[in-house]
Amino acid sequence: MKDEFEWIESITPKQNHQPTLIEGIGDDAALIRPEAGFDDILCVDTMVENIHFSRKTMTPYQIGHKALGVNISDVAAMGGTPRFYLVSIAIPENWSEAELQEIYQGMEDLADNYKLDLIGGDTVSTPGPLVVSVTVHGRVLKGRKLLRKNALPGDVVFLTGPVGLSAAGLELLLEDRVSENLKKLVEAHQLPVPQVEAGLLLAESGYKIALNDISDGLGSESHEIAESSNVHIQIRYEQLPTVEEFNHFPSEQVLDWMLYGGEDFQLVGTVPRENWPSLVNLFREKGQEIHEIGEVVEGKAEVSLLQENDTTPVSKKGYNHFSE
Repeated sequence: MKDEFEWIESITPKQNHQPTLIEGIGDDAALIRPEAGFDDILCVDTMVENIHFSRKTMTPYQIGHKALGVNISDVAAMGGTPRFYLVSIAIPENWSEAELQEIYQGMEDLADNYKLDLIGGDTVSTPGPLVVSVTVHGRVLKGRKLLRKNALPGDVVFLTGPVGLSAAGLELLLEDRVSENLKKLVEAHQLPVPQVEAGLLLAESGYKIALNDISDGLGSESHEIAESSNVHIQIRYEQLPTVEEFNHFPSEQVLDWMLYGGEDFQLVGTVPRENWPSLVNLFREKGQEIHEIGEVVEGKAEVSLLQENDTTPVSKKGYNHFSE
């Protein structure tokens, strides 16, 4: 990159979506006005080359899509609507300006789907690797936030769609086994879809719902709900939603992807049993998926899997940046 200021000009949005934006890129900080009746949501995720993504399995466009999508998914897990985002990027010399433009295009196209505005960030050089950090601002109706601590014994445990697809897609890419009949799995890894519409429906229902998004795997995210609510979560193997593409793989491998794969961006949550039928009807009316996969019971704050007549513990394993 020859000129930082020309670069900033090139990524500055030509138009804005949000009427609450007062001032975006171009000053020391962005200015946005509050909205009556809403609480603010703020989240940030950092992606490091060869840890969270690789040019071997993803294009620059897909990297940008996922970098923003991770944060949009976090807003969805709170029952909120994403409004603004900021991007900080540390650029090594082996990334061209054309590739960087593709990263920002991947973010911009996804942002346009949800009417997000890019309002700032930072650009620095680094010896490597490439680092992309995205912060998203969202808003949720007051009193409608969906927290992990809301689960109670007797609740239904649900998923908004099948999980394990992203992990399967990554494995296919790494092993160079991509084929047309497994394309859905690869797309799930490269261009995951945040479940904003589902999160809004859950918030608008008014029910007491605990919620988490599947970024580190169903096992890990279920544990976070169990620990925050001090309850035990039981997942039923036969109720886990699946896809036809999984029929090409051993069931043990598929289960491992489902429980520990991550990066699916589906939502896992709990809702009182008495509210479940009406929630199902609401999702059906809006053309959205929702699946019962288990129940919340009293007991130690853990997660277990019920498979046929056996009950096995589900570990809280997932990617840990500080483990050896």
